[in-house]
Amino acid sequence: MTPGEQVPRALHPGAWWLWAIGLATAASRTTNPYLLLLVLAVAGFVVVSRRSDAPWARAYGFYLRMGLVVIAIRVVFACLFGVPIPGKVIIHLPEVTLPDWAAGVRLGGDVTWPMLVAAVYAGLQLATILCCVGAANALANPKRLLQSLPGALYEVGVAVVVALSFSPQLVEAVGRIRAARRLRGRPDRGIRGLRGVAMPVLESALERSVELAAAMDSRGFGRATGDRRTRLFTAALTTGGLMGVCIGSYGLLDAESPPLLGLPLLALGVALAAGGLVVGGRRATRTRYRPDPWRSPEWLTTLSGAVAAATVLAVASSDAADVLMPAPTSLPSLPVVAAAGVLVAILPAWLTPTTPRARAATARTADARAAQLKDVA
Repeated sequence: MTPGEQVPRALHPGAWWLWAIGLATAASRTTNPYLLLLVLAVAGFVVVSRRSDAPWARAYGFYLRMGLVVIAIRVVFACLFGVPIPGKVIIHLPEVTLPDWAAGVRLGGDVTWPMLVAAVYAGLQLATILCCVGAANALANPKRLLQSLPGALYEVGVAVVVALSFSPQLVEAVGRIRAARRLRGRPDRGIRGLRGVAMPVLESALERSVELAAAMDSRGFGRATGDRRTRLFTAALTTGGLMGVCIGSYGLLDAESPPLLGLPLLALGVALAAGGLVVGGRRATRTRYRPDPWRSPEWLTTLSGAVAAATVLAVASSDAADVLMPAPTSLPSLPVVAAAGVLVAILPAWLTPTTPRARAATARTADARAAQLKDVA
């Protein structure tokens, strides 16, 4: 039995998030459109192959549309406020003369072809990172992810569940309210449909998220015992560690930052945060009815995302011309090594167990084909 043919089960949500973080890290270090489109294709294929039929599984399409909006906004801002890049002028916008205290700020002027292409590349990079987060939201169960939180993070569990459940509930509410408007003969598209859908959707998503948070709070989620000194020590360790992780991650992603702000600070932050979680977990006793296992498919998923990130980082440090393109003047080329590393992240589509919904859909398709062949015979 191959890893993809195991008993159907949902993969650990932490593995999906680590895989998505690896893809997002790879996208953050390149503006090559071929690599960014490849990251989008890999994330989309894995989502289609391994998503369930839960409401949050339809969130990836929402993030794709949001990515298009991000690209459009980035292009508009580049045309209005962007730094001029020499090249062929596409359009000349009326330029506004700004006062002396706004020196260095440009409003209007010539829009050149390299400026427009650079804006599209930068917007595509941001949209790709956003879609990687959307892939994690579509694949990982937010409730199961919260159940996997260490005991020291119980205090922020209610806030986290509101944040993680808002986007999936928003996508589900859009489909439900649009269907209700169609049944009543009211428009559900265009400006008129948007005005009738927007407010009920936001109200429904916020209401359901707050109800879930209230239900968790009433059941004791987030309450832990312990003396004041232990709580302060745990909070100091966890907060300092998380700050070190954030600063170290920024230093690792920024090629111009000092070396000490990268991997060393990241490792120190992880060690402090882990110590805080261990100390805080001792004061919170909890039981799990259905614990999520961490087995070989989870390790393979995490490793594939890490390989994609490490490969792009290595290529960007050795041959930055094909990966980072701040002012494109010619057609980009595809870095073969970086592309191969990104393609490794597609392996979870086959090396992870199928979801029960995917297995049932496959069985129904096979039965339908068998019935068609029987009728033809």
